[in-house]
Amino acid sequence: MDIRSQISMVFHLDKCIGCHTCSVACKNIWTDRKGAEYMWWNNVETKPGTGYPTKWEDQSIYKGGWENVGGAISLKGAGKQKGLLNIFHNPNMPVIDDYYEPFTYKYLDLIEAPAGDDQPTARPVSLITGKPIDIKMGPNWDDDLSGTPDYARNDPNLKNLSRAEQEAMFQLERMAFFYLPRICNHCLNPACVASCPSGAIYKRGEDGVVLINQDVCRAWRMCVTACPYKKTYYNWHTGKSEKCILCYPRIEAGLAPACMHSCVGRIRYLGVILYDADRIHEVASVPEKDLIEHHMSMLMDPFDPEVIASAKANGIADSTIHAAQNSPTYKFVKEWGLALPLHAEFRTLPMLFYVPPLLPVMATVKEVNNTEQTAKFGSIAKIWDDNWLYDTSTDELWGAIDKARFPLKYLANLFSAGDEGMVKDRLKRLWAIRIYRRWKTVGDISEQKANDALKAAGYTPEMADAVYQLTSLAKFDDRFVIPAAHREHAIEMLEFTGDRRGEVGFGFKEGTAQRGL
Repeated sequence: MDIRSQISMVFHLDKCIGCHTCSVACKNIWTDRKGAEYMWWNNVETKPGTGYPTKWEDQSIYKGGWENVGGAISLKGAGKQKGLLNIFHNPNMPVIDDYYEPFTYKYLDLIEAPAGDDQPTARPVSLITGKPIDIKMGPNWDDDLSGTPDYARNDPNLKNLSRAEQEAMFQLERMAFFYLPRICNHCLNPACVASCPSGAIYKRGEDGVVLINQDVCRAWRMCVTACPYKKTYYNWHTGKSEKCILCYPRIEAGLAPACMHSCVGRIRYLGVILYDADRIHEVASVPEKDLIEHHMSMLMDPFDPEVIASAKANGIADSTIHAAQNSPTYKFVKEWGLALPLHAEFRTLPMLFYVPPLLPVMATVKEVNNTEQTAKFGSIAKIWDDNWLYDTSTDELWGAIDKARFPLKYLANLFSAGDEGMVKDRLKRLWAIRIYRRWKTVGDISEQKANDALKAAGYTPEMADAVYQLTSLAKFDDRFVIPAAHREHAIEMLEFTGDRRGEVGFGFKEGTAQRGL
């Protein structure tokens, strides 16, 4: 057992309002500069939709991630041999049109236009070429366009749905969508690291953050191809690759990353998870149907004495172990079994998890009688001829999930490698908590039904209250449990520094020190 620590994240999708505050916060801090205009280390996609870059999930196009070949894993479209073959032309590389050509407007045309009868206009110009362009794409271009043929209907996750099922999703009365925020997953088995010919990309031992050494990067761009989530970008100005750094300077200072700190919906949670590094290759190589189960099994109990002993033997500080024991991500992923990884079939073992959205599932297509509701609320009661409503009073507790207008197959393609049962289990737990809380707060559901729902989901009232507390009432320090940084220990793990301990002030600089001169 080789216990390591990993900064991990959970996004609660039922709480995301699609405001893009996280994206703007990240953009203003990290990518608001020349060559990085098109980079969105954090972006929020509308699902169903094609995402950013266009159809990034379709690995038949981009050849990202790993594949299982004869029981062993290998990179799909990158690696040493494949990289050499594509050294002068990489057909799997996304082009600028898959993102968008960054643009601005000729604002001076508005100021310096001579007097005339027509209102002056500011034409869009490319930030790369400086020439006028016709805008065809942009960041969050498909925002809220759930039913459009160009976006939602071209979502790669619809691949296993029949034509009838797809069309049913896009009928006006059934149409639904949700928001999917995305950042780098800082994977346990990162394809970007494995693909880099120059070794510029590395995974920090103390917290698992994946970084790119700009001094070593040689612009091979194999990392762009290899990352199945397309969260590595090429800076056309500097000739270097860049990616999300999880705001590690903020984390080392005990602060939450910018995207998480700015989150309006409070959907984000960050904490430490301890994992067994000895099992990475084994877990990444299992059959697709077993990926998530094995992925979860390598996330270790931070209260287990053997796990603690192995962690300390690897130099993991007590503060990090304590943070793992109070980690909100561990609770969501392991203790409560509510969160799932995004596209586990890519075999990178991502460490960003999502609580699947229950809201599109809750709205069922069931005829209801609103007479009593109308009498109670008068004119404010909304009555539909073809009515559908949150069905919290059904005799069949899980009727709303089974008869959902939003196919579970679609959610399974996103979060459970196609296994509908795993998604359904998570939704049942969320549904049971809502039934329980409705009994406690509204009282229109019997206590027996609430307890039956919890029991069927494998929850106790105490667990339901804990989930409710962390989901709805959590304070900042409850959502972000960030251990103290121990960079001095991390440096000691990489190189011997005993010969430098006598040097202070300006005694040691990069290069040859000239002490005493």
